[in-house]
Amino acid sequence: MKVLHLPTTVGGNPQGISKHMRILGVDSQTWALRQNYLGYPADRVIWNDSDNFLSREWKRLKALSYVFQDWDAVHFNFGTSLFIQEPFEATPSLIRNLFRKGYAGYLNFMQWFELSLLKWRRIPMFVQYQGDDARQGEFCLKNFKITAATQVGADYYNDRTDAQKRIQIGRMAKFCSKIYGLNPDLLYVLPKGTEFLPYSHISFEEWEAHYTQTKNRPLRIGHAPSNRKGKGTDFVISALEELKAEGYEFEFVLIEGVSNAEAKLIYQDIDVLVDQLFFGWYGGLAVEAMALGKPVLVYLREEDLKFIPKEMKEELPFINVHSGSIKEGLKYVMDMPREELVELAKKSRTFVLKWHDPIAIASRLIRDYQEAKN
Repeated sequence: MKVLHLPTTVGGNPQGISKHMRILGVDSQTWALRQNYLGYPADRVIWNDSDNFLSREWKRLKALSYVFQDWDAVHFNFGTSLFIQEPFEATPSLIRNLFRKGYAGYLNFMQWFELSLLKWRRIPMFVQYQGDDARQGEFCLKNFKITAATQVGADYYNDRTDAQKRIQIGRMAKFCSKIYGLNPDLLYVLPKGTEFLPYSHISFEEWEAHYTQTKNRPLRIGHAPSNRKGKGTDFVISALEELKAEGYEFEFVLIEGVSNAEAKLIYQDIDVLVDQLFFGWYGGLAVEAMALGKPVLVYLREEDLKFIPKEMKEELPFINVHSGSIKEGLKYVMDMPREELVELAKKSRTFVLKWHDPIAIASRLIRDYQEAKN
């Protein structure tokens, strides 16, 4: 079996899936338009940082030849194909407006063309949504009391990007055999029949447990935001400052702007992790921390849990906090006997080993590919 994953390295999840498919004997490759500072390895990166606009588009057009190769499945990630859609954004300049509108139309046509070629060649297509590729500000504000949409600016969620996401979701649904969502809340806005898919981006033999909680030192608390507003970083820092003023001793480690490999070394020596306070689910970072044996504080939205397996819900090992309760959650962790904290750390790793097993998830996807091929 020959499988292609494209076009991003977002969260490292496509690369993790592909790696474990290869372990299972599948010829699996990941292509990415560009690389980011996290440095998740891809088999092919199409654009260089030094490429200008015309060079990038020429390289993308050449990469489109992938549709004529003999793939048994193409698995799109971050909710898009090689021709990533960019919503048209008006500017005061008439010339820029004409160019941007024309470019958006070009991308729109080329994505339809790309997907149509794959369908014509009878190559099964799949797509996974990973977060803000599907999440829409209007829906979040209307339906959730606690949401990142209340924290970020209009450049993050707006009517224009919401509308583009709905168009994109509709188009991908017409062409893809199956749709997956890596966060439960995404299933509200994705088509009926979308399946929840747990993160599966790390190899457990490479992320061994480091139970540091009983070290003779103040509790070491880690936080690694990719977006401070969305993840609630200001609330975390404010809560810690208040606890420090009340006499609590701890070490706070803020991890930002480093590669995943560098971050891993830092995560190994923290005792607990504060993940995200507004999205209603935990991210790939939390999976990494739990694999290393670190308890996680994160906001879990109760009503979203209907989308995950019942047994998984019953075994969630997290300390559930949000922006209004993060101080109490941190205080609870600091007051917890270190032996109990180690037990929670072990429970967290056990949870990850069971529910984020990359071999089991890769096997599930391979079965889906085979069914679609047949």
